[in-house]
This record gives sequence, structure tokens and C-alpha cells, in this order.
Amino acid sequence: MSSTALVVLVGIFVLAVVLIVLPRIVRARRGPEVLVRRPTLPFPAASEPEPEPAPESEPEPAPESEPAPESEPAPESEPAPESEPAPESEPAPESASLRDRLGRTRSTFAGLLGTLRRTGGLTDDDWDELEETLLLADVGMATTEAVVAGVRERARRANADAATLPALLQAEIAERLTATAGDRSLRYAATGPTVWLMVGVNGVGKTTTTAKLAKRERGAGRRVLLAAADTFRAAAADQLATWADRLDCDLVRGQDGGDPGAVVFDAVDKAVARGLDLVIVDTAGRLHTKVNLMNELEKLKRIVERRPGALQEVLLVLDASTGQNGLTQAREFAQSVEITGVVLTKLDGTAKGGVVLAIEAEFGVPVKMVGLGEGADDLVTFDPDEFASALVG
Repeated sequence: MSSTALVVLVGIFVLAVVLIVLPRIVRARRGPEVLVRRPTLPFPAASEPEPEPAPESEPEPAPESEPAPESEPAPESEPAPESEPAPESEPAPESASLRDRLGRTRSTFAGLLGTLRRTGGLTDDDWDELEETLLLADVGMATTEAVVAGVRERARRANADAATLPALLQAEIAERLTATAGDRSLRYAATGPTVWLMVGVNGVGKTTTTAKLAKRERGAGRRVLLAAADTFRAAAADQLATWADRLDCDLVRGQDGGDPGAVVFDAVDKAVARGLDLVIVDTAGRLHTKVNLMNELEKLKRIVERRPGALQEVLLVLDASTGQNGLTQAREFAQSVEITGVVLTKLDGTAKGGVVLAIEAEFGVPVKMVGLGEGADDLVTFDPDEFASALVG
């Protein structure tokens, strides 16, 4: 009996030892697995290579693996905001934007150029096709006739054949546009704040263009104030206020239905008091047929001119997709205020890009900026040579 009892006691002792030691062994093995998984969670999207070295450092005791938290700074090196300067690189399109984004207008010329490159001498049919192509691009009858006459003269002097016609057309377009304005840059006051008035009918993208200009000028280091002088449409002032918050610009707005003249006066006054560089005034979209509204635009201009030299630009915003209808708008606005330049929006989405030629030929007012997309950086300086090359090159 005593030997049996001894065996039982030994068995109980061994079992107890196993029950105590086994969980520790299991925990010791399980611990490193958890530590390996934890650090890998934040990384898969950012840097997959990191998880590979982790297992090799694991053979060390659990305390050694605790540096895992030090790998957690990775989320802080991941900040999306830091990488968001990427949008700043978007201006790259400015060098290639016209050619890349004038697809619809370029396609209007594609058939003509393909035909010319397949033929030899220039025929009446070639000239007719050139004229038709320019009309389809909304160059307008009067300007089309002048362009065709200019290209004919170039071809006569060079004794050219059909293959050289695209180059002659490109040179004619570029020369005509360059003759309108050698300098298409936006102007600034010599001293004190500069004021730009944005004018145009509803729906052309005037408020958005105002914001895009503000972003551009902020990027150049200027302190900008936005004036929401469209007091008739609350949504316009709210939209501009949203942009002002995003761009970190000052904003002056009035009460809905209030006097837009008071807004402009306060904006200029505030810019002088704070030493700001630029005031961009978003005026109410108005029908060019409404005489009373056009008279009010003259009033806003007179208020700004109380400060000599402040008003440097009156920019007419036109929607390129309206083509020749934009000329009617330009004609009426030009009678009320002296337009210093045109901003042509939505040029990337229309086949009517030839309206640039018509606008400059009729009014002698330069197209200074063109909108080539919805992004805040998709407003670029208009370049005649690049435009002509984009159409015909």
C-alpha cells in the first residue's frame, strides 16, 4: 500500500508541474506572434517591405520586441497632408495643358490636316475645306475670311503646296493673336492695393474663376481679399465664402439684397487699412440686355476709381462653349465698362475654341487666362503660340 501511495503522489506532483509550466510555455510562444502582427497592421498600404524584417528580430525575448511601438511613428510619417503638396505639382499641365486639353477643337482640324497631307498642290477645294473648318471651330465668318486671306497670301509668297498649309495656318493664327497684345499678364497697381473686377453673365463660372485667381495670387505670395459683391444671389456669396475659408483669404460680403457698391467700398477700405495687395471683386451675374444692371456695373467701377490707380483689370468671364453668343455678351459689357481682358472658361470641353480669334479680332481685347478643367490649378495664362500649335500642330 505504501508503494502504491507513493506512485500516486508522484503522479499527482508530475501532473501539477505540467499544468503550471504548460500555460507559461504556450504564452511564451504566443506572445511574439501577437507582437509581430500588431506592427504590420498600419503598414500594408504604406510600406510592405517593413513587415519582412520584423520576424527576424523576434527571436529575442518579449521585452526586445517592445520597440514595435517605435515602428508606430510610421503612421505619423504617413500624414496625407504632407503628401498633399502633390496638387502643387498640378501646375505642370500649364506647359502642356493647351495641347493636351484642347482635344475637341483639335479634332475639328484633324480631318482638314489629314486631307491636306494626302494631297499635292493647293486647290479651291482645299481652301473651301479650310474655311469650313474655321467656321466649325466658331471663328466666325468675318474672322475666317481674314484668316483664309492671310494664309493664301503666305502660300502665294512661299509658293507652297498642301503639305505646308498647316504650318502656314499655325503661323497666321499665332501672328494675329500676338498682334492683339504682346503682354497678356495681369496688371498690378504701382502702390497700394490692386483691384480686379470680375464681370459676366450668370453661369459662365465667374465665382469659381474668382477663387482660382485668388489661389494663383496667393501662391505668388500676395495677400488677397475677396469681395462678394453679388448680393442678389445668396448662394454666390456663400460659395465665395467657402473658397475664402479654403484659401485663407479675407472676405467682405454684405446682406442679401444689399447694396453691392457698399461691399466694394468696404473691401477697398479694408485692403488699404490692412496693407493687403489685391482685391478681387465678384460682381453679380447680369443679363447683358438689362440696362439697369449694366448701369450698376458702371457704378461699381466708379467707386473703385475713387482710389486712383487701384483698378487695374476689368476681366470679362466668358464660357467658351457658347461660341459666337459670347461675342454678343462681350459687345454689351464693353459698352458699359472698359474691358481690359477676357477669361475664357471651359475651353477644354468645347469644339468652339476658335472663338478666341473672333473675340480678339472684333474687340482688340486680349484673352488673358483660360480655364482648362475643374481643378483649382486649371486656370492658365493664355499663350498665342501654344494655342496655335495646339490647334494645328
